[in-house]
Amino acid sequence: MVAGKKTIIFDLDGTLIDSLEDIAVCMNKVLEELNIPTHKIEDYKYFVGGGISVLVENALKGHSEDIKEEVTNRFKVIYDQKLHSKTKPYDGIYELLDELEKLNCNLAILSNKPHEFTIQYKDTLFKNYSFKEIHGQKKEVPKKPNPIAAINIAKSFDVPCEEIYFIGDTMVDMQTAKNAGMIAIGVLWGFRDEKELKENGADFLVNHPLDILDIIKK
Repeated sequence: MVAGKKTIIFDLDGTLIDSLEDIAVCMNKVLEELNIPTHKIEDYKYFVGGGISVLVENALKGHSEDIKEEVTNRFKVIYDQKLHSKTKPYDGIYELLDELEKLNCNLAILSNKPHEFTIQYKDTLFKNYSFKEIHGQKKEVPKKPNPIAAINIAKSFDVPCEEIYFIGDTMVDMQTAKNAGMIAIGVLWGFRDEKELKENGADFLVNHPLDILDIIKK
């Protein structure tokens, strides 16, 4: 069997883009409005990765479902008001994508960020790159670490899951890769540490985006 095109699925937050401060500022603004204690920006590293529902759950331990729903709705409004000035690709991401384009790789994004926000960031920060599949959280598709969305991306490219590299920064991403039978690459510039990534099945760990090239060229 002839190997297919090199295929890479990227997580978004903590992998392609550094969005932590903007997420934290928006959530803290909502909490302040409702007289609920806020959190340090650093704390949000452990609140994100599972989508808005998990973010709200982590920021609001012990509050009622009504309050959680109110916070969720307010956060979406505040976060959606603009593309956030401090959210930007990590150093080295554009250089990596330039090289992957030269190699004619299949590129995809799979995020637990709401789908409309995921598309928005692709269309602004990554408009010059040929991501063929872009998927954020959708009501009708189970979110990561459920592998369904990742497997559907593999089918759309007609590439076997075991040949696909899944790149992310949290245990959710490593679990998604393992659940889908893909090669898990954990990035160390994101929101979580080496221990978490290793314990959840990372096949490779990278310190800089261009390290990914060495792995996929082998």
